[in-house]
This record gives sequence, structure tokens and C-alpha cells, in this order.
Amino acid sequence: MRNLTAKILAGAVALSALATFAHAENPMVGGAAMYADKNIVENAVNSADHTTLVAAVKAAGLVETLSGPGPFTVFAPTNEAFDALPAGTVETLLKPENKDQLTKVLTCHVVAADAMSDAIGKMIADDGGTHPVPTVGGCTLQAKMDGDKITLTDETGGVATVTIADVDQSNGVIHVIDKVLLPAA
Repeated sequence: MRNLTAKILAGAVALSALATFAHAENPMVGGAAMYADKNIVENAVNSADHTTLVAAVKAAGLVETLSGPGPFTVFAPTNEAFDALPAGTVETLLKPENKDQLTKVLTCHVVAADAMSDAIGKMIADDGGTHPVPTVGGCTLQAKMDGDKITLTDETGGVATVTIADVDQSNGVIHVIDKVLLPAA
């Protein structure tokens, strides 16, 4: 009986180590582990750096969509990126009467594809240094390389840098960015 118990415990420890190893490939985001077998929303809610984004996704009614099968590539601005917007912008966007405008801003961060950074880099190179990225919100971002980092220029000329790339999700990928991307007025 002891041998059987020891074997079961050893097997459980080995499975736990294997599960940890399997998830080790994803970078930590906002102090939280990101799991490739969870969807975008399930992972994002655990990031301390994305509480504003999560609140905005909820206010816009996009939780169900971003929990769906995708695939999606989400360029996820940090809380600091939202804080850098003019005073009162986030509060105004979160008001129920501004839901359409909030949805437009958020969906300009979403691409209907699973685009890892190496694929984006290849598209940039193939297109001579700039690759247009159409979003589900109808915006077109311009992707470029700045050294080994991907940058995205929005329709207002704002430039965001991917600070954490390739956070694999069950329904796509998240790339953390340092600026909120805005649609043309």
C-alpha cells in the first residue's frame, strides 16, 4: 500500500512539474502567470497591469466575444498606457452613453488572426519595413520594427511599442503595448 501511495504521489509531482514546464514558455504579465490553455479574458483578468483594460472590455460588452473561439491577436495596453491619455478620457469612455466610442477604441486593438511576433516581423520585412494591420474595429495600424521590437502606429500618428510579445492563449495571442491605440477622429 505504501509503495502504491508513493508511486501515485511521485506521478502527481511529475505531472505538476510537467504542467509547470508546459506553461513556462509564456511570459508573466502583470505579475501573473499566463496559461496557453486559457482564453484571452481568463488570462487578462489576472494581470495587475491590465485592470483598466479589463474594466473597459467589460463596459464595452466584449467579454463574451474575447472569450470566444477567435482566433484573436490583442494588442493590450497597460494601465500606464491608459493613464497617459488626457485627464478624464478613460472615465468618459467608461460611461454607458459612450459605449460605442469605447468599443471602437478597444476593437482597434484586436486583429482577427493569431499573429505571433515572428509572423508580424516577417510581414513587415516582406512589405519593405511597414505592414498594414487591419483591425476588427475598422482601424488600420502600421506595424514596423524598431530594432528587435515591433511598433504600431495608429491612425492619429500615435506609436505603441510591444513590450511583452507572444503571450499564447487558447483563442489567440496577446502582445502587451505601452500606449493606447486610437482610431482616426
